[in-house]
Amino acid sequence: MNKATLSNSHTKLCSKSKITCSAGILLAKISKMSVLRLNTTRNYLNTGNLWNTLAVILLVCVSFTQPVLAQEKETMLRTLTVSGRKVETIPTTLSQVNLGVEVQGKTAQEVQQEAARRSSSVIALLKSLNVEKLQTTGIDLNPVYSNNNNVQRITGYSATNTVSFRVVTDRAGTILDQAVKAGATRIDSISFIASDQAIAQAQKQALQKATQDAQQQAEAVLSVLGFKPKEVVSIQVNGASVPPPQPILRAKVATLATQDTSTPVIGGEQQVEASVTLQISY
Repeated sequence: MNKATLSNSHTKLCSKSKITCSAGILLAKISKMSVLRLNTTRNYLNTGNLWNTLAVILLVCVSFTQPVLAQEKETMLRTLTVSGRKVETIPTTLSQVNLGVEVQGKTAQEVQQEAARRSSSVIALLKSLNVEKLQTTGIDLNPVYSNNNNVQRITGYSATNTVSFRVVTDRAGTILDQAVKAGATRIDSISFIASDQAIAQAQKQALQKATQDAQQQAEAVLSVLGFKPKEVVSIQVNGASVPPPQPILRAKVATLATQDTSTPVIGGEQQVEASVTLQISY
């Protein structure tokens, strides 16, 4: 075999090898693409299974939730609201007194100085008698007018200094007499109240009895209808209020200043009211 024949055979062999290599590469690419498509298909299948699973879970949750909501709705609808009320009456032991000094004169300075002098004397007396909650409630200075032929003219001035204090009712009459002798010219009012401790205790008792009243009302209504109370759903305390004491009308100071016997002061009673609202399930 000559060289030309060998060269030709070698060329053909290389061409076949290239074709074989190219075919192998093509087969490898086709195989890789098939694997990718298979994985993608599996992912789609897995995703579909996931959505199906979620749908089943959601359906189960809804199935269990609906009866629970229905039960809660039924429970909320089956409630009874009642209000209990109680009034506690307690004796008053203290007197709240409002008195003062009123002075009239020609000039504002003269009137104010005299009112201050008398007020200082009254306050000194009250402090010496150890009254409680002594405080100034008013200081007034006003012109006094006269009216002649529809013409107003200042004829003088009026000054008023007032104080309030609290004292045991048994001592109130004597203290009023002494205050008038010390310079007080007016007693505006006197009212009767219970002590803070007695009021606080009465408020607690009123709240307790108001709550019991509400419970008894609920039991009475439900028993007639054939139901039994279960539990208290809500509680609303409307308060335990103390109505303000009613003051006695202004006293005649001139009479107090001239009488020899002590001014009689007799206290009364005070009411404490409480209200409680309950919402009870049955």
